[in-house]
Amino acid sequence: MPEHPFAQYVRILGKGKKSSRSLTEAESYTAMSEILAGNVEPVQLGAFLMLLRVKEESPEELVGFIRATKEFIAKEFPAPFPSQIDWPSYSGKHKHQPWYLLAALLLAEHGYPIFMHGAAGHTEGRLYSEQILPELGIPVCQDLQQAAEEIKRSQFAFCPLRVFCPTLHQIIDLRNTLGLRSPVHTLARLLNPSQSSHLMVGIFHPSYRPVHLEAGQSLGYQHMAVFKGEAGEVERKPDARCTVQNLTEGAPYDEEWPPLIPFRHPKPEHISVEHLKQLWSGETKDQTNGNDPYGENAIVGTVAIALKLLGKARSQEEAIRLAQQLWTNRNRNRFNGN
Repeated sequence: MPEHPFAQYVRILGKGKKSSRSLTEAESYTAMSEILAGNVEPVQLGAFLMLLRVKEESPEELVGFIRATKEFIAKEFPAPFPSQIDWPSYSGKHKHQPWYLLAALLLAEHGYPIFMHGAAGHTEGRLYSEQILPELGIPVCQDLQQAAEEIKRSQFAFCPLRVFCPTLHQIIDLRNTLGLRSPVHTLARLLNPSQSSHLMVGIFHPSYRPVHLEAGQSLGYQHMAVFKGEAGEVERKPDARCTVQNLTEGAPYDEEWPPLIPFRHPKPEHISVEHLKQLWSGETKDQTNGNDPYGENAIVGTVAIALKLLGKARSQEEAIRLAQQLWTNRNRNRFNGN
């Protein structure tokens, strides 16, 4: 019986401590192309993903995977797609409220078109963008034409990964079968399927920041911000220092953003969409005084990083001031009736 063509890639990764190695970019491209074409046996896919997980994917592997996926999905996207910011949302929330959604909607409300994409349900006990947005009156787009129309209408659209790359969605869903996340979680964050000019990327493990940055640079991305977000979403933790690794005109640089509030904030008893609506409308009070300081500063801090990335502010202080102005001038009646 002849060897399966994909076996060589499993062998490269799993040959042993001394003989195994990372895939080259070309090998990664071919391997992912075969996966997307459905030419890989399920047992091979599982072995391949877990060997990568144990080793941790290299920037070269990510670039090869992403280039293959971009080529595979290119025909699906209307060109040019009308978004300015690509915003991946793959982690979900289980501790704090999903403030990142209000941050994205605030930017969209003030004229910055956003394409958000994600996958739901792969980790038990978390709430995902796809589940929350309909409760805010925002549709989950069922095709990319609808997404393009939503961006033109409201400057914001959310589209599930399964719509434009069902194979990757199926691999993400293997998390509950394999017991571990796969490199597809990282790939999806860096995919930029909308080919937006700017990327906001949230991660959970700080060690992945330089890998994302190097891969983004190799992919030719010009404007990207990568930082450890709350639960791995694109959401700044306002009660902690935040290291943001950026690409600006393709050149990398790091920034340290100081905490916005001087104390650690306890997590809420439960995640509530009503709490999001109330904070937006100005009705939410917490046990200290005034509006929820953690929520407001999570929104303002996230928006400030985006504004700095977009070149709307030269300093962190100016970015925070502009973000606060956007928050003050929001349409407080936006969610009335939803």
